[in-house]
Amino acid sequence: MNQQYKFSLQVIFVLLVGLGLSMAQATPENAAVPSTNSPAATTSEPQFQEHSPRYTLKESDSFDLNFELSPEFNQAGVLIQPDGFVTLRGVGDVKIQGLTVAQATDTIRTAYSKILHDPMISITLKDFQKPFFIADGQLGHPGRYELRGDITLTEGIALAGGFLDSAKHSQVLLFRRVNDQWTSARIINVKEMHKQGNLKEDLFLRPGDMLFVPKNTMSKIKPFFPTSGVGISAYNAPF
Repeated sequence: MNQQYKFSLQVIFVLLVGLGLSMAQATPENAAVPSTNSPAATTSEPQFQEHSPRYTLKESDSFDLNFELSPEFNQAGVLIQPDGFVTLRGVGDVKIQGLTVAQATDTIRTAYSKILHDPMISITLKDFQKPFFIADGQLGHPGRYELRGDITLTEGIALAGGFLDSAKHSQVLLFRRVNDQWTSARIINVKEMHKQGNLKEDLFLRPGDMLFVPKNTMSKIKPFFPTSGVGISAYNAPF
């Protein structure tokens, strides 16, 4: 009986050791972690943008290109075409849309390295897309507004003409892009903020933000009330 017991313990021990080795081989200490750039990572959860991301070049932006030691290659008003390319003297077309100024400088330097030795170049933006936010919904003047300096949500609403009578002050939506595949949405109770005098949730707007003011309940059902010949008030009607 004791021999059978010992044998059973040995078998269990061998199985546990084998299982441990299998797990160690399956998950080594230096096992690769899925990159945030991989499709699985980008679709499973959002990766937030930098707090102050650098400006990236866009279609119709223009800049001056200057060479410190080879001024014959200087170009003024280089325009980024709809396909993202620019045409440069001596090297032809180079794609720079979506790059920061520093990245575009490196890309153009690499292109000119084929015909110049260690070119020293600089880029000066001349015309570019100004930071903006979108205000939409039940506002006096919905539209696109330049984002100059620090502007809060309530200041953005004021710039867009303020709330209409049909606005739902308690459910203002703030949409903010997280990355190319994700957009966050936050509901902000501006009515309660004003009532309590607490501007804690009066967030600063960021470039590309969109604030949307929905209709209140009464404005949605008001079109169905009789407009003439009936002695009833939409706002004082008993329920």
